[in-house]
Amino acid sequence: MKKNTVILALALGSTLAFGQTNPAITQWLQNTTGILGRHYVSGNSTPIQDNVEANVQTVQYSGTSVYVSTNGIPAYITGPFLDGNPSQATDQNAIFKFPLNPVENTGTPTATTMGNIGVFINGVALFDYRDGVSWQSSSSSLKGGPLGGQGDNIWNRDAIVAERAGFDCSKGHPAMGNYHHHQNPSAFNLDLAVISNVCDLYTADGLYAIDDHAHSPLIGFAYDGFPIYGAYGYANTDGTGGIVRIKSGYSLRNISVRTHYSDGTDVSDGPAVSTTYPLGLFREDYEFISNASQDYLDEHNGRFCVTPEYPNGTYAYFCTVDANWNSAYPYAVGPTFYGIKTAAKVTSITETVTTYEATSVVGELALENLDVTVYPNPASDLVAIQVPKAMQENYIMTLFDLNGKKVMETTLFQGSTIAHFDTRTLYSGEYNLEIRSGDNPDSYRNVKKIILEK
Repeated sequence: MKKNTVILALALGSTLAFGQTNPAITQWLQNTTGILGRHYVSGNSTPIQDNVEANVQTVQYSGTSVYVSTNGIPAYITGPFLDGNPSQATDQNAIFKFPLNPVENTGTPTATTMGNIGVFINGVALFDYRDGVSWQSSSSSLKGGPLGGQGDNIWNRDAIVAERAGFDCSKGHPAMGNYHHHQNPSAFNLDLAVISNVCDLYTADGLYAIDDHAHSPLIGFAYDGFPIYGAYGYANTDGTGGIVRIKSGYSLRNISVRTHYSDGTDVSDGPAVSTTYPLGLFREDYEFISNASQDYLDEHNGRFCVTPEYPNGTYAYFCTVDANWNSAYPYAVGPTFYGIKTAAKVTSITETVTTYEATSVVGELALENLDVTVYPNPASDLVAIQVPKAMQENYIMTLFDLNGKKVMETTLFQGSTIAHFDTRTLYSGEYNLEIRSGDNPDSYRNVKKIILEK
């Protein structure tokens, strides 16, 4: 009896320690300040505030699972969706259950599906490459999804290519109100080659900003429980070799007609490659080519490696981009899961759980090391302040003139990466940008000098 009691106490202590440090519990962006969602509508560049809390509301865990309650709304501004999508991001009132100890699937891999296949750390849904549209050979046309009807599901359309005009600046859009990303959630206007002008009309940001000098942040979890990272990581899987772009193992096939899959399977013909149906419009236009280099990913778009949050190593997915930082297939997770898919959306929690209380205090060292980019500088009408990843709390950005007078102030909201100053009413000259934690009014420090030229 006494021996059993000791074993139980040790087990409980192990679970508590694990719960306090497991990234699947600690890395979610919990809304500690009541931030509300905001959205743009076409023709109006002033955001509209919604009456729905953004980011994650609560995180609870047991010895085996973590439960994430979220409205599915990001802190960054959503919309507009300029392809005629009538939907807006709406409250999903969801509870997601993830395993704390994900395991490899050693059997037949589970394919990703339509709808949620993961959740980002701000509670927003991750979808795979598809949009429900595929080629229908009998009518020689695309069918399904927003087009209506039903395609053959043999040549499946890639949403990232086909629906680009409908993504907002953050590369997301809603499906019946369920706002989601299919791809790397970094704003279009931060790519090295900008392929969408939506950010020119409606300034927004994303979950993180790509930084080719630092390991990308942990930005979500797939439905098999394994973490998802941004586009950059360590060159070698043991955490050495410097920072490099982590590359997809998939490449476009060298084809002009769509008659066979990459493995040689003869299938119903799709449309020939043309300007109307360019190579890359369909998922089956790609083939996986194994690469021995450690900075290339496997067929699931992941690898086993050391990361900042997992110093002993973990299997991890990466949001792949090309050399211009444009999203690269298969984008995040897929087309199959590496692990056993056990995560799900649940209606209630039926086991005893502990609530994880997110900490929101930022010390002076964190403020001192905060990587801030100001652009353009010199500026004229608009100044943007960018940080490389979504912040865990609010930051107050303040502009002072050289006499020490406060002339403008704005907030970089928890879960966002960018804040702006509309400087059209300010005079030419030099200004000081200072930053403080929203929870620490005494933490001012000089960050940057800004020059305005009119």
